[in-house]
Amino acid sequence: MIDLMFALAIGMLFGIGVFQLLRRDLIKAAIGFAILFSAINLFFVAVGAFDGDFAPYVSNVEAGLSTSDPLVQALILTAIVVSFGSFSLVLGFVNIISRRFDTVDSNDINKLKH
Repeated sequence: MIDLMFALAIGMLFGIGVFQLLRRDLIKAAIGFAILFSAINLFFVAVGAFDGDFAPYVSNVEAGLSTSDPLVQALILTAIVVSFGSFSLVLGFVNIISRRFDTVDSNDINKLKH
C-alpha cells in the first residue's frame, strides 16, 4: 500500500512539475522546476526505503540481517544541493529577464529571437 502511495505521489508531482515547466509564465516555470526536483528526490527516497526492522548502520550478516544502502542517502543529499543551486540559478535568470524586458511572460519577450 505504501509503495502505491509513493508511486502515485511521485507520478502526480512529476506531472505537475512538467505541466508547470511548460507554462509561458517564467515564474510558474521556475516553480515547476522545483516541483520536478522534489519528485526526483521523492523517487530516490522510495527506491532506497528500508524495511524498518533495524537501523541502517547496523550490520549483522550472521543473523541474516542486511543493511539498507547508504548510497541512496548520499544521492538524496547531493540531489538536494544540486536542485537548490539549479533553482537559484533559474530564479536569477528570471530576475534578469524580468528586469531587462519588464515582463515574465515568454510570449512578450521578442528580442530573444535573434
